[in-house]
Amino acid sequence: MFDQMKNIKALTSLLGNTDEIRKRFDRVQSELEQMRATAEAGAGAVRVTVNGKYRVIRVELDPVMLGSLAGQGADTDIEMIEELVAAATNAAQDKAKQEMGQHMSELTGGLNLNVPGLDQMLNPEGA
Repeated sequence: MFDQMKNIKALTSLLGNTDEIRKRFDRVQSELEQMRATAEAGAGAVRVTVNGKYRVIRVELDPVMLGSLAGQGADTDIEMIEELVAAATNAAQDKAKQEMGQHMSELTGGLNLNVPGLDQMLNPEGA
């Protein structure tokens, strides 16, 4: 109960200062553009980097690792690479979402607000 009262008091203070919220929001937007999250799949055969807005920045393929993972036939190889790219992309986006959650916490002054649509507001281009 006391935690809820503390959150209500902090929220009231935060909402009373819209200029500060706007500054924090703008700063977080800029940081999300600059943030990078990288993940790999296939023991490093594929690496994908996304920014905090979940946009793919880079895809790296390690030909040596892909060669060691290669199956029999070109179709199998293409399917495997496609699966690895998808897996690495999903993992990188998950990392970016975690980091975005930390930024959202900063934006709200550490309050754990479960506001539907807040993540879309911060990331309108998001997934």
